[in-house]
Amino acid sequence: MSHQPRRIGLLTGGGDCPGLNAVIRAVAKTAIYDHSWEVFGIEDGFLGMIENRIHPLTAQNVSGILNTGGTILGTSNKADPSRYATGYNASGEPQFENVIDTCLANLLAREIDTLIVIGGDGTMSGSQAFVDAGVNCIGLPKTIDNDLEGTDLTFGFMTAVETATHALDRLHTTAMSHHRVMVVEVMGRNAGWIALHAGVASGSDVILIPEIPYDLKSISEFVIERSKHGKRFSLVCISEGAKPKGGKQVVSKIDPTSPDPIRLGGIGEQLADDIARVTDLEARTTVLGHVVRGGTPVAADRVFATLLGHHAIGLIAAGERNRLVVCKDTKLTDIDIRTVANKQRLVSLEDPLILAARAVGTCFGD
Repeated sequence: MSHQPRRIGLLTGGGDCPGLNAVIRAVAKTAIYDHSWEVFGIEDGFLGMIENRIHPLTAQNVSGILNTGGTILGTSNKADPSRYATGYNASGEPQFENVIDTCLANLLAREIDTLIVIGGDGTMSGSQAFVDAGVNCIGLPKTIDNDLEGTDLTFGFMTAVETATHALDRLHTTAMSHHRVMVVEVMGRNAGWIALHAGVASGSDVILIPEIPYDLKSISEFVIERSKHGKRFSLVCISEGAKPKGGKQVVSKIDPTSPDPIRLGGIGEQLADDIARVTDLEARTTVLGHVVRGGTPVAADRVFATLLGHHAIGLIAAGERNRLVVCKDTKLTDIDIRTVANKQRLVSLEDPLILAARAVGTCFGD
């Protein structure tokens, strides 16, 4: 492949999130208008590369999508080219194949010399095989979970927090009206960023995150004490990856064909049942689930995504290779994309927001 970037491949991998189209727009228009490069959209993440579903993107293709949720390219969180599920054997076990050479051939056929991968830790990990094969990979940090190593912020996170906060606000009023403990489960996998930020923004009384295993007795005493002092309701924001002390995360499903086979979910209902049993207070559960992923990106995510896309093209123009655009201390910079593979950025127990939340009386279940 040529080392002079003339043709760029662009894919969105992993779960969808608000702001993906804003990044696609920024990357494509900057490449086309500022450098007269050709841009190719790869459909459904790495799956489109495997199946040779790659097509040119024009400035017209990416116009009018800035405020649209999701991704016009489609995405997939199940296609790992180095371990691609091809079916099942007679025993019902999944079979895998390394199809990196197929992907490389499809890129070579279009003379694509640089690959822009938009995604989280799974997508960045999936790009490692292409880096090793000599393809220049430029990463852009996307995930509602905000758990990508090396960056303080990922686009999609701010919209997810806004969506979760609005839902918590609405559930707050119904909890007050019915004098209930309302348990709200939000996404986040093994990181508690969404629960922490949405919980603080909504004034949740209890915030439970994976990084702080909770004690049922501590939570029960807290909500009972509130009830005794005229607060006849409590709002609990719990991350799907939270777990009790000495216990395990609640797994809703295991998909052996996926690079990330564990699907978390159900801890909210389990906690509500436990609270009701121990306290005799009425408890209800709401699982926000994929609602937090969808919808129109907030203005901050649109702006952030535009800056990220522009920065990525600048790196390519400067001859940089295998970099991940990141935000550190509110400024855009870049790091080696290989340093973030198979890592997750978790909430520090000394995070300023945890300390601030504790200071205003929030319970973290410990």
